[in-house]
Amino acid sequence: HALAAYMADPAPYLQLPGFYQAKRDRFRAGLAGTRFRLLPCEGTYFQCVDYSQLAVPERDLPEADFCQWLTREVGVAAIPLSAFYGNGFDQRVVRFCFAKQDATL
Repeated sequence: HALAAYMADPAPYLQLPGFYQAKRDRFRAGLAGTRFRLLPCEGTYFQCVDYSQLAVPERDLPEADFCQWLTREVGVAAIPLSAFYGNGFDQRVVRFCFAKQDATL
């Protein structure tokens, strides 16, 4: 019953694509001047980035270690893409969630 009631008004869910596209665009604009290489991002609220060109020694860390460093030292959480591979495939790519308040982004 709750789902049917929610679906009765299409406005909230029809506005979601624009809502998340604006957040994605704000996040990407914030990273545009950095050495993170932004990967294509469509239909999601995660932005994957290649961090191998950063100007910090930590760029040589494996993804999981880089994410721990980023969280502890910079205060920004990221998810190592290698966590989604059974063999720990490491390509120096992490993902950030941009489903955040604009002030956080």
